Amino acid sequence: TRGASLASGRSTIRIHAQDVTVRAEVAQIESASAHADANQLLSWLHKMPSAPGQVYVVHGEREASDMLRQRIEHEIKWRALVPEQGSVWPL
Repeated sequence: TRGASLASGRSTIRIHAQDVTVRAEVAQIESASAHADANQLLSWLHKMPSAPGQVYVVHGEREASDMLRQRIEHEIKWRALVPEQGSVWPL
């Protein structure tokens, strides 16, 4: 899978028949499930030693992602964003 390729440190992955260079630091968190619900994700975020500069909610249906974004902003007081498809941020 693409996720396994990223986790193994591949420098490129194939997306829509295009080889794309990976320009990101990728970390695999063994203690987190890819299928956690919103409450589990918030609980995990609360345990982080410090706030990240920005939280990007990039999985799930748009409406559910936005609800999680709102909870992160209101309950933890961290900056959170549901990016638009195709969004790009400078390194």
